[in-house]
Amino acid sequence: MPYRWTDPAPGIRELRLWPHNSLPKRGLGIFVLATFALLMVPLLALLGSVLLWGILPFILLAVGGIWFALTRSYRDRDILEVLTLSDSDADLARHNPDGSAQEWHCNRYWAQVEMHDRDGPVPHYVTLKGAGREVEIGAFLSEEEREALYRELLTALRR
Repeated sequence: MPYRWTDPAPGIRELRLWPHNSLPKRGLGIFVLATFALLMVPLLALLGSVLLWGILPFILLAVGGIWFALTRSYRDRDILEVLTLSDSDADLARHNPDGSAQEWHCNRYWAQVEMHDRDGPVPHYVTLKGAGREVEIGAFLSEEEREALYRELLTALRR
């Protein structure tokens, strides 16, 4: 699961959430090089002809587009959410891909976790409510992961 509970100090629990990344950075390089190599195979028949120079820019453009799209996808998924639960407080910090940060603070006694089965932007949308605000948590997780997160948050906030 793309989240992990830790206990950094006595009386403090911390939950870190991040989007799932199915293709590691090394796999990105291998995929782009393999795509380039496979696109070059048909061009072996054109070696020494003028047609090679007419087709080569389009192949390079296609490989460059694949590389750009995959690296942009990595940047868009550069999200980290950190929920810190102490004996008296609940703090949620979200670090966005553009470098901005959003924070939410609430007395733990009043903090509530809610799941919106169909009302949210995604099925089983999980929110934290308290201090006059309602904030989302883990919207980038899969449906099953959000359901498991909801149960774990219920247990963690009851303590």
